[in-house]
Amino acid sequence: MTGEPLIELTGITKTYGQGTAAFQALKGVDLGISQGEFAAIMGASGSGKSTMMNILGCLDSPTTGVYRFMGVEVQSMTKDQRSLLRRRYLGFVFQGFNLLARTSALENVELPLLYRGEKKTARREAAMKALDLVGLGPWADHTPAELSGGQQQRVAIARALVTEPEVLLADEPTGNLDSERSIEIMELLAELNRGGITVLMVTHEGEMAAFARTIVHFRDGLIERVERGHRAETPVSG
Repeated sequence: MTGEPLIELTGITKTYGQGTAAFQALKGVDLGISQGEFAAIMGASGSGKSTMMNILGCLDSPTTGVYRFMGVEVQSMTKDQRSLLRRRYLGFVFQGFNLLARTSALENVELPLLYRGEKKTARREAAMKALDLVGLGPWADHTPAELSGGQQQRVAIARALVTEPEVLLADEPTGNLDSERSIEIMELLAELNRGGITVLMVTHEGEMAAFARTIVHFRDGLIERVERGHRAETPVSG
């Protein structure tokens, strides 16, 4: 792609604690993510991948370095502006689904729009559209307890999509699922990516990372290597 990256990280460090108790989770990370990318962030526990995801999602700030989103320095934003960036441009999917137990799938998906102050009719329409997109329209009235793990994660993805974000941030999205459901969720993320959504995913599973076009390997707070041009659907010759 031409032009500046959608996301650009330059010299990103993150230190927790002070003095002898200080721990440097990130030690100078440089990374560019283009619009429409599907990138998987991999690494062992403590490698820095989750810290990186929190910074990308504006849930945490780097100690030093520059994070640019659509060319704008995130550190120069006010707290309210960063909150607006999260609500308008980013969608989040977590390992634990984070659904409200006694609330229908439709109402769970509506929540981000409720926080925005959208009118009920508009919320319902957008939530149904998002549920249809993940193949769960017929289950709109079901509560999480009435859905399988894979279906619950689809509801969580619909909730992330209902605000029409630029970037979908998925933190171990298949961590609580069996192999078959995991593949279904990854195929859904790949399909959404083909539709134009930028997907950034943290995973420790190579089989899931293989769905991404770019795999970023973290080790000890640094990027060890980046594999580009990857894709699980590419046929094997021979």
